[in-house]
Amino acid sequence: MNKIVIAIDGYSGCGKSSTAKAVAKDLGYTYIDSGAMYRAATLYFLDNFFSPTNPHDVEKALDSFEVSFHITPDSGQQETYLNGLNVEKKIRTMRVTEKVSEIATIVAIRKALVAQQQKLGKKKGVVMDGRDIGSVVFPNAELKVFMTANLDTRAERRQQELLSKNELVKLEAIRNNLAERDRIDSSRSESPLKKMDDAIEIDTSDISFEEQVGKIVHAARQIIDKQESYAGNH
Repeated sequence: MNKIVIAIDGYSGCGKSSTAKAVAKDLGYTYIDSGAMYRAATLYFLDNFFSPTNPHDVEKALDSFEVSFHITPDSGQQETYLNGLNVEKKIRTMRVTEKVSEIATIVAIRKALVAQQQKLGKKKGVVMDGRDIGSVVFPNAELKVFMTANLDTRAERRQQELLSKNELVKLEAIRNNLAERDRIDSSRSESPLKKMDDAIEIDTSDISFEEQVGKIVHAARQIIDKQESYAGNH
């Protein structure tokens, strides 16, 4: 069966990661969490007191950290590792969330992580979500998706996600953080968040998780079927 690259972009709190994971599982594809890569980089900067505005610190950090993904035997889930250590829980805390957009604006960091992401996707059969996947990482992806949802819905979802990890954060603080991240992500000079002309848009405000996954899987299967039909006729 032909394999394609699926690029999923969109705002924070739209359910990109959980959707991308489910799509990858349904299609038997590899899921690459680009957001987790930026979160891991942010954690590394915070824990090692590197300054993202100091070029020397940035260069030193880029030479000394590596992000990878592994299936954890206990949970059976794909989790994020930083220099060989499982940091999945640490990178989901508000401490990291509050700083990740700032780290993601640093050109050198973006270029280093984009190169890693492109290497991971060379063999196709991958689903990757983020903010510049369809525009920068995989501009030739066969399927591009742009996910959105209203701010209140996203804030409530993020609060529930944090509560499930025993982290209590006021809804207003989460709402403000999401709004600020939207502003930074959409206005940064390097790889800003934007919907590509050839992307299908999915508003997740009022549809179920199963529906949003189903829409993407259906679109992917249509493209794969079309490719195989074309190949069979030539």
